[in-house]
Amino acid sequence: MTANQFLLALPYPPDFTQGARSAVTTCLRIQPSEKVTLITDRVTQAIAASLAAQLAALGCQWNAYVLEDLAPRPLTDMPAAVLADMETSQVSIFAVQVQQNELHSRMQMTDVVNRRRMRHAHMVNITAEIMCQGMRSDYDQVDRLSQKVLNRVRQATRIRATTPAGTSITADMNPHYKWFKTSGIISTEKWGNLPGGECFTSPGEVNGTFVVDGVVGDWLCARYGLLESSPLTIEIAANRIVSCTSPNPQLEADFWAYTHTDENSDRVGEFAIGTNIGVSRVIGNILQDEKFPGIHIAFGNPYGEHTGAPWRSTTHIDVVGLQFNIWLDSPSGTEQIMQDGHFLLQP
Repeated sequence: MTANQFLLALPYPPDFTQGARSAVTTCLRIQPSEKVTLITDRVTQAIAASLAAQLAALGCQWNAYVLEDLAPRPLTDMPAAVLADMETSQVSIFAVQVQQNELHSRMQMTDVVNRRRMRHAHMVNITAEIMCQGMRSDYDQVDRLSQKVLNRVRQATRIRATTPAGTSITADMNPHYKWFKTSGIISTEKWGNLPGGECFTSPGEVNGTFVVDGVVGDWLCARYGLLESSPLTIEIAANRIVSCTSPNPQLEADFWAYTHTDENSDRVGEFAIGTNIGVSRVIGNILQDEKFPGIHIAFGNPYGEHTGAPWRSTTHIDVVGLQFNIWLDSPSGTEQIMQDGHFLLQP
């Protein structure tokens, strides 16, 4: 039995159908004439089955791959069969629960995506909860809001933000680095996570205190979950981590070790504003939580192939805070675009 046949025969909850249809038709806008590479794993196979059903209904050509059928986990490299299939596809979907130290294999995959300008849905650590929440957002509405945010942040020279938990940061923008929106409507310009909803760049320089009372990313997210009762406080100077403290010493130690993997792992590589107004709370899953309205930053890889940042890192870890106030400074003045976690812009 092929992976395609396996997924088409696999039962899945009917509640997945709306989110799967949104991914295939609204977000990726797959055409019957196109070819799709669908990558999944055993843990996520029911979600992949719902996506496979939509691909089959559309009538496009598609090939599915279940990672455990091809290589032991955690992956050291993305299996060659997957990369080879992507070379003849216009679209790829990655619906997988990632494991520790697999970032290299994912970067091999996105290198193909970037080189071939594929439309790619990155559904890392997608869950049933997300399929029934963030994937049901009105992505046309999220896209309209994201475009309004994008238009403003592209003019900003400085972004300032505070939260009740103690965040107080200033981000000076580099005019040579590009802003992007990944609103859920995925184009060849930039692959995107699903669920979508953010505008991001690589900052010129960030200074201040960032209190992570939402979640941290990568494999730490699954280990530590929601952090409101044990937040991680990060002091940042000249774009580098100076210190981090938490009531949970193991979280503090794990985060410090992760952000000191290589010479740029402690450097702010991403500065982003979540724009998915269909998401009402953080749930302890970075895939959805980084789209929650507010600011998140990431230490490590700055996605230089898109942003223009000239440096690189082998790591990338996001941190999410709650209830932001956000001000944009530009040559035309200062504008507040968020107050107490709510956008002051209408979609």
